[in-house]
Amino acid sequence: MAKWISKAIKHPGALHKQLGVPQGEKIPAKKIAKAAKSSNPTLAKRARLAQTLKGFHSIGGETPKPRGDKRARS
Repeated sequence: MAKWISKAIKHPGALHKQLGVPQGEKIPAKKIAKAAKSSNPTLAKRARLAQTLKGFHSIGGETPKPRGDKRARS
């Protein structure tokens, strides 16, 4: 895990609690998007961080493959 990620997550589960989503359930993307535009600055920051971290998610513990040029090379 990158060092900045571990430092950025100071209160694990706080976004779940603020949005009223039980721990262990996924927070719907629409709910996170709405929270990112919230007038509550803490909630908005947590939601934006969640959106950022969503892009880093790896499947099955494997690192994602780089998105290179998908055209056939000859």
